[in-house]
Amino acid sequence: MTKPIKTPDNKKLAANIKRWGRELGFQQVGISDVDLSRAEKLLETWLEKGFHGEMSYMSEHGQKRSRPEQLIPGTLSVISVRINYLPDEEDDLVELLDHPDRAYISRYALGRDYHKVLRGRLKKLAKTIEKNIGPHGYRVFVDSAPVLEKPLAQKAGLGWIGKHTNLINRDAGSWFFLGELFVDIPLPPDIPEIEHCGSCRKCIDICPTNAIVAPYELDARRCISYLTIELKGDIPIEFRPLIGNRIYGCDDCQLYCPWNKFAEPTGEKDFSPRNDLNSISLIALFEWTETEWKKKTEGSAIRRISYEQWLRNIAVALGNAKSSEKVIAALRSRLETDSEMVRNHVQWALDQHNRHSNNIHPARKNTSAN
Repeated sequence: MTKPIKTPDNKKLAANIKRWGRELGFQQVGISDVDLSRAEKLLETWLEKGFHGEMSYMSEHGQKRSRPEQLIPGTLSVISVRINYLPDEEDDLVELLDHPDRAYISRYALGRDYHKVLRGRLKKLAKTIEKNIGPHGYRVFVDSAPVLEKPLAQKAGLGWIGKHTNLINRDAGSWFFLGELFVDIPLPPDIPEIEHCGSCRKCIDICPTNAIVAPYELDARRCISYLTIELKGDIPIEFRPLIGNRIYGCDDCQLYCPWNKFAEPTGEKDFSPRNDLNSISLIALFEWTETEWKKKTEGSAIRRISYEQWLRNIAVALGNAKSSEKVIAALRSRLETDSEMVRNHVQWALDQHNRHSNNIHPARKNTSAN
C-alpha cells in the first residue's frame, strides 16, 4: 500500500464515504479499526476443535485472517458494507422446506454471483474516494481472501454475530451480503454493535442437523451448507435424511430468526431468481445435463460446486422426496453415471424408497418370500 493519506478532516471524509456507499446501492456502510484480537482467540479455539472440517483454507495464512494489517501492510481502517439479497417471492419459504417434490436452494444463490456485484461497487467506492482525496492504498474483498468479515462488520456497527454465527441487524435481519474495503486512511471508527439475541434459541432448536452445538458456536461439519457445498466427497449417511430437499446451502436458522421480521426484499435485479431456481422440481434439476448445468448456472454462486456435487445433492433430496414412479425412474436413470460418488448416493436414495415401500406394504415382502 502507499503511504497513508493525511486529510484535513477525516471525520467529514468518513461521513462522505458512507453517503457515497449508499448512493452506490449499499444499505449500510460502517468503519472499523483493525484490532480483531478477541475474534482471533475465538477463531483459534474453533479451529482447535476441528469444526472447520475440510475447509483447510480457514487454518491457512497464519494470523493474516485476524490481522488485516498483516494481510495488506499499511491498512489502518476497514470499510464494511452490506447489501440486501432476499428476493421478493410469493411462496412461503418455510413451507418450501422439505417440500415433497421441489428443491430448496439457499436464497443467496438464486441470482447473479454476489461476489461480482459487491466487488464492482466497492471498486467504484474506492475510486470515488480517490477522486476526492487523491491516490490512496486500498484492496477490495468479497469472500476472496482470509478476512474475518463478520467481526469486522460488527465492529463497524453493521450488526452483531448471532447465536447461529450469522450477522444480524436490528432493522434489517440477516438476509444481506457483506464486503470490505481495506484502506490506508486513518478513519474514525464507528461504535461496535452489541448482541441482542437475549434468551432466544430458535436457530439452535430448528437446525436440522444440530450444527449449532452451543450459542455462537457452529460445527461446520454438521451444517447442511457445508455438506452440500464445501464437502467434496460422500455426504455422511447419518446426515442424508436430515438434509430434506436442500440441495445447495440451508437457510433454516435465518428463516426462523425473529429479527428477520424486519428484513426487506432486495431491490437488486441481479439477485432475482434465474431459471426458476426458486420453484423448480427436483426431478427437473436432476435431468439437467452437464452442458445445461454449466449454461444455466453461469455467473452464479452455484458454480462454487461441481456438477458431480450437484447430482450428489439432488440424489439425496430425491431419496427424501415423496415416493413415486417418476422419482424412482429419475434416480434409476443415473445409476450408470461415470461418477462413483453419484452412483452411491443414487443407490442410497433408491434404498430409502424401497424401505418406505416395504413399511407401507409389509404383506408384499411376505408374499414375495413364499
